[in-house]
Amino acid sequence: MTEAQAHAEEGALVLFSGGQDSATCLAYALERFGRVETLGFHYGQRHAVELERRPVLRDAFATLKPAWASRLGADHMLDMPVLGQISETALTRDVAVEMAEGGLPNTFVPGRNLVFLTFAAALAYRRGLRHIIGGMCETDFSGYPDCRDDTVKAMQVALNLGMEKRFVLHTPLMWIDKAETWGLAERLGGTALVDLIVEDAHTCYLGERGKRHAWGYGCGECPACKLRADGFARYRAGQGVERRAAATK
Repeated sequence: MTEAQAHAEEGALVLFSGGQDSATCLAYALERFGRVETLGFHYGQRHAVELERRPVLRDAFATLKPAWASRLGADHMLDMPVLGQISETALTRDVAVEMAEGGLPNTFVPGRNLVFLTFAAALAYRRGLRHIIGGMCETDFSGYPDCRDDTVKAMQVALNLGMEKRFVLHTPLMWIDKAETWGLAERLGGTALVDLIVEDAHTCYLGERGKRHAWGYGCGECPACKLRADGFARYRAGQGVERRAAATK
């Protein structure tokens, strides 16, 4: 029995921001679980435009595959302004993105993923969902400590102890880079999903949607845009290599 078959009758909750990574995670969940719900957070982020993309993406996901439409369940949104109030960061204040003391970029929001996972588990508890999926990644993560695999594993232990449950935290992007994330999206939903993420997902830290690039909308200069652009270019280059290899067979 495959992992997907084993989870087919179970429910999952996806941390769904409206960005590239969380959209890929949603596709990952819809391929594996019988019922998939989504959760977003409004915490005063500068790029709150991503939240406007969430319903657009969800509606589009339901059109990509009939099975996905039948599995896509309720959406939830939590307002958490207190996280923005206590965070002096470039994601919650109108300041330039730069490196801060300690070697971390000032886009790091201390405790954000710890808070997100805690509230996600509390919601999953109420909704009867055992699996929680997040886009944390230790490959393209700017050094954020709450994106590390060890952090997520420790959170899983703490949540299970504190709620007397057996939650499973899934991080399908943990060990892949942005080029591989684009490739994963193609494997899960074909070029239609890639096109959807390019057109409707939002990742730019500054919330810029005025300029359309090959990889999507964004300022093109912030770390999130640069990662997405570089990954998309390498993904496209890899596609070209595969096509040339196939043509020579």
